[in-house]
Amino acid sequence: MSSITHPAQHPQRVALHNEIHARPPEAMTAPLAISHLVMACDAAQREASRAHVAALLRDHHLAPPDAQTTHLRMDLGPFRIRWEMHTEFVTWTFMRASSLEAFGEREPEGATAVVPQDWLAALPGQCLVGLHLWVLPTHIFGSGSLVKHVLHEDTLVASTVADGHGEVYTDFGIHADGFSRMVLLAGGMTPRRLGRLVQQLLEIETYRMAALLGLPAAREAATALAYAERELAALADAIRTARRDDEPVLLDRLTHLAGQVESQYAASHSRFSASSAYFELVDKRIMDISESRLAGMQTIREFMDRRLTPARSTCEWATRRQDALSQRVSRMSNLLRTRVEIEQQQSSQALLATMNQRQDLQLKLQSTVEGLSVAAITYYIVGLVSYLAKGAQALGWPWSPESTAAVAIPAVALGVWWSLRQLHHKLFKARAHVS
Repeated sequence: MSSITHPAQHPQRVALHNEIHARPPEAMTAPLAISHLVMACDAAQREASRAHVAALLRDHHLAPPDAQTTHLRMDLGPFRIRWEMHTEFVTWTFMRASSLEAFGEREPEGATAVVPQDWLAALPGQCLVGLHLWVLPTHIFGSGSLVKHVLHEDTLVASTVADGHGEVYTDFGIHADGFSRMVLLAGGMTPRRLGRLVQQLLEIETYRMAALLGLPAAREAATALAYAERELAALADAIRTARRDDEPVLLDRLTHLAGQVESQYAASHSRFSASSAYFELVDKRIMDISESRLAGMQTIREFMDRRLTPARSTCEWATRRQDALSQRVSRMSNLLRTRVEIEQQQSSQALLATMNQRQDLQLKLQSTVEGLSVAAITYYIVGLVSYLAKGAQALGWPWSPESTAAVAIPAVALGVWWSLRQLHHKLFKARAHVS
């Protein structure tokens, strides 16, 4: 049998391939009680949640998750647990079989009722979402009974979902036990489709609250942005009327303001980006549940559009305001920098003009010195010629030393002058070549 050779595999191929199969929905059958908790966690608390779920599994004689596990599903007998680790939070979902008789004269128990209470109270992080969801096989109660025992009638939101195969009821309120409520009438949905619908409903609540984490940051940023805008307006007016001596102080103020704006931008930009992504996920999940209107009831999409739009607009407005302010500060910095550069160029031009005047004066002085140098050098050379003439008379030189010196003066002066000019030409040529 011939062996089949394979090309070198990318080290992340298997992990990336399996990513599309991560966190699949579970097959569910009504009646069912589900409790969903979302704990906002930092990095240390997310790791602590892994140890926390491991402790629960050990108590039930099950193997704990390894260090790379980010989600698991386990059947612990009285309930099933689904644990998922996300970037900013950890979700805990508890499920247990319920009975139709539980929906009698009082509200049924949630799935957390059978979870060890001491262990549940010690979940790492801070609770961001707490939701009890009850799944029923059919519309066994009148809407009045349903509202009376589970939901607040004055804030009731309801719609048909899954293309009319189910109905969902909620009031988007936090009840006395710290949990919100939702009831799903599953109709005749298959277990797989019911599992997908339940996961989508839980994710709507999860991502709704995660998206709203940007709202306090946007409100806090509004105060800082208002101060920065006032300061920038004052700086713009001061720059318009500033004198040269005021510019260092203005530049220092503008630099300080730019640092504040960029620091605030860096501190909140990731939060606003995350909120934008979560808002989009909420829209996507609402679209996925394929809801339609129940007579006289407000749908989940209508509720979200009316209640979430102001918060979303506030976050988007804060992001745009930060971007615009950062650009304005940058333009103001460029304006002030350009003004300083122009003044520096003007100062440099004035300095160059002064240097040119000095250079002209130096050239004139140099010319004067050159004339004196020619006279002095000529005087000494003619003196030497006179001594040579005195000595040459003994050898038959016909002219007197005085006559010889007088004749030599023009020739010596011309030669000295020409030599100095040649030397200057060489020096200026070398200087120009270096420049």
